[in-house]
Amino acid sequence: MNAIDRDELKEKLDRGDDIVLVMVLGDWAFRASHIPGSVNYSSPEEAMQVLDKNAEIVVYCSGGTCPASKYAYDMLVYNGFVNVRRYAGGLADWQAAGYPLEGDMTTP
Repeated sequence: MNAIDRDELKEKLDRGDDIVLVMVLGDWAFRASHIPGSVNYSSPEEAMQVLDKNAEIVVYCSGGTCPASKYAYDMLVYNGFVNVRRYAGGLADWQAAGYPLEGDMTTP
């Protein structure tokens, strides 16, 4: 599995690198809290139809014990996406570093 850690992801976002950051949890979780710049799809099928198979894609979910990002990573790779990475730390790791979050349940 091709992983990315918090610091590398933060650097990529700060530089404005051309990545697609995908929160793989449901719509309600995305609306509650997500890493700025993230996108969310209603289903794995929608994601595979919309995403470019050659784009740099980073998937994440709530944190280290959440299997959703592993499942999304495996599904994308299996379906021919060539530049997928998994941020296993997810929201919990991002928030622990004090990095900003967006959403209805975050404090400004």
